[in-house]
Amino acid sequence: MTETAKLAKVVFQPSGRRGTFPVGMHLLDAARSLGVYVESVCGGRGICGRCQISVSEGSFAKENLTSSADHLEAATDAETRYATLRNLAAGRRLSCQAKILGDLVVDVPTDAQTNRQVVRKRAEARHIEPDSAVSLVSVTIAEPDMETPRGDIDRLREALADKTGHAGLNVDPVLLPRVQALLRQGNWTVTAAIHQDEGAPPTLVALWPGRKETVYGIAVDIGSTTIAAHLCDLENGRTVSSAGTSNPQIRFGEDLMSRVSYVQMNPSRLPDLTRAVREAVNSLIGKLVGDVGADRTDVLDATFVGNPVMHHLFLGIDPVELGGAPFALAASDAMVLNARDFELELNPGARVYMLPCIAGHVGADAAAATLAESPYKLDEITLLVDVGTNAEIVLGSSERLLAASSPTGPAFEGAEISSGQRAAPGAIERLRIDKDTLEPRFKVIGVDEWSHEDGFAEKIDSVGVTGICGSGIIEAVAEMFLAGLITEDGVIDGAMAARTARVQPSGRTFSYLIASDPVEISILQTDIRAIQLAKGALYAGIRLLQDKLGTDKLDRIRLAGAFGSYIDPKYAMVLGLIPDCPLDGVSGVGNAAGTGARMALLNRGFRREIEQTVRDIEKIETALEPKFQEHFVNAMALPNKVDPFPNLRAAVALPERKAVEAADAGGGGRRRRRRG
Repeated sequence: MTETAKLAKVVFQPSGRRGTFPVGMHLLDAARSLGVYVESVCGGRGICGRCQISVSEGSFAKENLTSSADHLEAATDAETRYATLRNLAAGRRLSCQAKILGDLVVDVPTDAQTNRQVVRKRAEARHIEPDSAVSLVSVTIAEPDMETPRGDIDRLREALADKTGHAGLNVDPVLLPRVQALLRQGNWTVTAAIHQDEGAPPTLVALWPGRKETVYGIAVDIGSTTIAAHLCDLENGRTVSSAGTSNPQIRFGEDLMSRVSYVQMNPSRLPDLTRAVREAVNSLIGKLVGDVGADRTDVLDATFVGNPVMHHLFLGIDPVELGGAPFALAASDAMVLNARDFELELNPGARVYMLPCIAGHVGADAAAATLAESPYKLDEITLLVDVGTNAEIVLGSSERLLAASSPTGPAFEGAEISSGQRAAPGAIERLRIDKDTLEPRFKVIGVDEWSHEDGFAEKIDSVGVTGICGSGIIEAVAEMFLAGLITEDGVIDGAMAARTARVQPSGRTFSYLIASDPVEISILQTDIRAIQLAKGALYAGIRLLQDKLGTDKLDRIRLAGAFGSYIDPKYAMVLGLIPDCPLDGVSGVGNAAGTGARMALLNRGFRREIEQTVRDIEKIETALEPKFQEHFVNAMALPNKVDPFPNLRAAVALPERKAVEAADAGGGGRRRRRRG
């Protein structure tokens, strides 16, 4: 092997940054060269232990690599000493000591990230009238005596039946060994938690001595990138605490199909993906109950939503069938299950309600968002889009509702973009380009000031400028189009180099330089193409649903999810990410899936409502529709090759179509491409 061939590909998760590095390089140096900040305060001597990482093992088809812990050099003396003195967790390495020997997928644990992802999934304000599946009932029963040889549990059931009318009350077997002790501890007065949902008999699921006033439920939205959880008081319906975290499954693949592929190629690793997400949920539960001074045993009900792949992986179901036609779900209906069967650290009698999935790639998260926005109750035609690695689309009104998915991929979340990253401190999230000078100004997550404002230079050192996240990429490409830097076909106009040094040759194409300190951040031609492919797939899916509905008109567009809420509607429309609509009719609705999950947690009526709605929704499989390709090709243009966008043109001055000369940066001949 020649010296030049001794290179290895390394992918860092959850940031998604990747690069090729010489064999023998320390992982910490590789991370820093990519702007992946791993904390280290000892100068790389293996003393502080803050630079810990772990290796995700297996074959990763999308990355075209096989990752193994053996692709790191053996532990150094310093690393062995630290592990002995400080108890280094199994599978962890110190990145300042570990040298690269081969291809790797590296997971940077949350506790080692100084540049943590921003989880933007707060609980949206919504009053939800409580009608929980769990009710608290306090009763006092007589002490046992020799003349009435009835079991304590049976007498408790009778007392509860007299008070509630639940004649056929069951007792969860988990309670059987504890009832007698609890009755005596409470001096024969106890508070019972009874779970009753449609289709299941009322069941005694928890018991406390004396009187208890408050129990909780948890609503969880498992996204492919982030997990959000909300702790709710089941008695009054209030959301008392919310928390979020990165989905640790990301180390097995950035997007859904990558994870399906990982399981397909590494079937023995399926339990690892399931364990990773359940552990993350348990960590969130601990934080939530800690926030309000409660105990895990105070949580008696839970609702979960997620896309079909996340839904299956959480349940421990192999998702491989979702990887190809006919995209068969193992289970799609709503389910009530025992929380203890999923290693959830809640009350042993707690229940889990899984919201229904709509179709093979339109999941329970889309169902929950539909419940939250309720387009089926409105006369106006509403488009509801959850923009993620797989966009979920719901279109219609009270007359008719359709749903589909579209494979956008991870470009909107920073992956497949040369300087892309997820939303974290240091990421460019907003960008404007002066149409006269062609100079950019931008806003970075973690700094309130824009780059041209006073105070930015002093504060930026605290986070750096490390990359560009999804909302920033959307605005960058749209602003480049509005400034005339790129054509409607998405080609960077090399002739603009005569006006600004920021347009630079890059191979046979050109790039636009946004920033160069401390790392260079440019928009490359390949970045624009990745965005075009992603937005083209989404737009084509929406247009197919419009065709099925028989209308070009949209009254309302609602952008759901964390990413959708941070997209500026104007730029989303300039890009052609969404169809034409009055701009004041477009808005983000935050974590609508989380809102729907809370609604189903707190009120049984909403469970029945979304179950019926999912049965009524017409499911469209975009992959089988012959017009998808035609819509997709037209949607590659900015904003679209054929659709006129009258509402957008009335609000925004779109540039004139122009021909552009694409020069070979290496000095070759020129070729002219004309646009109509």
